[in-house]
Amino acid sequence: MRGIATISAGYAVISAADAAVKWALPEVGVAMAMIWRGVFGMLAIALLSRGRRLRPRRVPLLALRSTLHCMVTVAFYLAWFNHFPLADSYAVNAAAPLIMTVLAIPLLGETVGWRRWVSTVVGFIGVLIMLQPGGELWRWETAMLLAGTATLAVTRIWTRVLAATDTPQAIAFWLLFAHVPMGLLLLPAFPPPGSLLPGWGVAFALAFLGLANGCAHFLFARAFAIAPVSALAPYEYTTLLWGGLLGFAIWAELPSWTTLGGASLVIAAGLYNLHRERVRRAEARGLQGQNAGASDRRRAEGPEAPSTAGVNRPRGPQGQT
Repeated sequence: MRGIATISAGYAVISAADAAVKWALPEVGVAMAMIWRGVFGMLAIALLSRGRRLRPRRVPLLALRSTLHCMVTVAFYLAWFNHFPLADSYAVNAAAPLIMTVLAIPLLGETVGWRRWVSTVVGFIGVLIMLQPGGELWRWETAMLLAGTATLAVTRIWTRVLAATDTPQAIAFWLLFAHVPMGLLLLPAFPPPGSLLPGWGVAFALAFLGLANGCAHFLFARAFAIAPVSALAPYEYTTLLWGGLLGFAIWAELPSWTTLGGASLVIAAGLYNLHRERVRRAEARGLQGQNAGASDRRRAEGPEAPSTAGVNRPRGPQGQT
C-alpha cells in the first residue's frame, strides 16, 4: 500500500509538472524549457538523495538512453507548444506498454503468448479509433507523439537492463542532466519566442517543472524499491485522470468521445497484458519451486541411497512398510 500511495503521488506530481511546462512553453520555447527542467531536476534529485548513489556504472547505455529520452521530451514539448491537449497526449502515450510488449521480444528475448498478442492487437485498434481521419487527434503532432511513445518504450526496456547495475537515482539524475546540453544544442532551432529571461510567473512555473520532475523520479525509485513492479504498473494510467482534470481547469480542454473510447481499449489491453505477465511469472516461480524441491529431496537421500523401485519389502507388525 505504501508503494501504491508513493507511485500515485509521483504520477500526480509529474502531471502537475507537465501542466506547468505546457503553460510556460508559449513564452520560453522547447529548448529553454528543457534546460530549466534539467537544472532544477538534477538539483532536486541531488538534494533528496544527499548526493549519494548517483555514480553511473554503464555509462554508454545510460548516455544513449538519456539522449533518446530527450527526444521524447522534444516531441511532447513541441506538441504542447502547438496547443495539443494534455489529456490527449496522455491518451496517445498510453500505448507505450503495448509497444513494450512487442519490443521486449527482440530486445530482451521474451516470449509473448497468443493471449497477449490478441490483447495487444485490440489495444492498437484502440489507437486507430483515437486516430480516425477527421477526428481531434488527426494532426501531425499525433504522429510525432506516437514516435516519441515508441522511443519511450525503448528507454523503459533499457531501464530494466540498467537496473541491474545502476541505481534509480543515478538513472534519473543523468537523464535530467542530458536535458541541459541537449537544450543548448536545440536553442538555435527552438529559440525563445519572448525574451531569454522569462517573467517571474513563468520562471516559477519552470522551476516547479524541474523540481517536480526530480521529486517524481525520486518517488518512482522509492515506490519500486518497496513494492513489485506488477503491483505498481496499472497506476501509470492515473495520468489520464490528472491530465483531464488539469487540462479542463487551466485550458478548458475536453477529450472527444473517440479519444476516450480508444484510450479505454488501450488501457484495457495494457492491464490484461500485465495480468498475463503476472500469471506467467507465477507459473515460472512455481516450476522453479518444484525443481528446487526435487533437488532438495535428491540431496537428502544422498548419493549412495539404493533404489527401491519395484521391491516388495515386508510389512511390520503395525502394517507399515
